[in-house]
Amino acid sequence: MSPVMAIARTEARLGIRNSWVLLSTVILTVFAVLLVLLGSGATGEVDASLLAVSIASLSTLSVYLIPLIALLLSFDAIAGEIDRGTLQLVLATPIARWQLLVGKFLGHLAVLTIAIVISSGIAAILAIALDGNPGPQPLGGLAALAATSILLGAVFIAVGYIASASVRQTGTAAALAVGIWLGAVVLYDLALLGGLLASGEGVFARTIFPWLLLLNPADAFRLYNMSATDTALVQTGLGAVSGSPLAQGAWVLASPLAWTLAAISVAVVLLGRVRP
Repeated sequence: MSPVMAIARTEARLGIRNSWVLLSTVILTVFAVLLVLLGSGATGEVDASLLAVSIASLSTLSVYLIPLIALLLSFDAIAGEIDRGTLQLVLATPIARWQLLVGKFLGHLAVLTIAIVISSGIAAILAIALDGNPGPQPLGGLAALAATSILLGAVFIAVGYIASASVRQTGTAAALAVGIWLGAVVLYDLALLGGLLASGEGVFARTIFPWLLLLNPADAFRLYNMSATDTALVQTGLGAVSGSPLAQGAWVLASPLAWTLAAISVAVVLLGRVRP
């Protein structure tokens, strides 16, 4: 077995043993079930299946929960090893530092993937039980939501490694991870909203705002999953860019893909400078 896969399997086993898989699955499933049940009351007011309505709500929920869970999984990947004194032992083995980081990435991503797939499956089963067969399009939309949620999680797992490799204490890495989540998921959108209010229908709203949405992987994720649902776009304030060419097509996902690759590369460089 290659070193990368050996580390990935170890991290996945640790995730199961430390209840990360169970905890992540329970959190995502509880919120998914609640949103499906709440969406069942709105299906009579809109011409859409329960699953389609639920996808819009789940997209908004995932923007907040998936990055937070991903950062909690990864913030101590390096700093925690230093705190426990195990990084020196790991690096004493014939393994490259990039292999260590990529193996951890695959293991943490596997933990998050299990939670996302299970919660999405339970949401789909519940929606079908309450509303009947929704047809292939909503089911495809839910599958796309699950796949892009995994991609969004990959971004923040990799970003969490940057935080973990930048400091030597687990507590500092945790504080930095929370700060990253607040900045990327909450404060960034508030800043964009302030810019829209100040600009009105000016140049910022017409040309700069769509690009700034794509620059943030969380907003790109939300835009991709909600671009097919006019109601969701209006409710989330993304209707202003729904007609823009920037909002069309799967290429919107280039932002989270680029962020993932860039974050892993930066984390590898930072790990190379760490002295256990």
